[in-house]
Amino acid sequence: MALKIVWSKRAYLKFDQITSRLLAEWGEKSTREFIHKVFDFLEILSEYPEIGSLENKEKNIRGFTIVKQVTMFYRITKDHIVIVLFFVNRQNPVKKRF
Repeated sequence: MALKIVWSKRAYLKFDQITSRLLAEWGEKSTREFIHKVFDFLEILSEYPEIGSLENKEKNIRGFTIVKQVTMFYRITKDHIVIVLFFVNRQNPVKKRF
């Protein structure tokens, strides 16, 4: 049974920032490709929630690199998956607060 995907406000805002920057710097085609990769991954994630590596055991947060520059972090609950954060990997890792 596929789990429902829920986005946190923080994840939604960061996704919007990333896509806006992609559009401004790389154009519509690159932006569309990134968005397709994210939503293709979300389809797989709903069926196989433990696909990502465990990043924070205490908070049960897993991560998966969508493209080499962006990692998506999520948490699995008993009936849904919460997208916690999109993280641009070139940032200071200290900013990766869950």
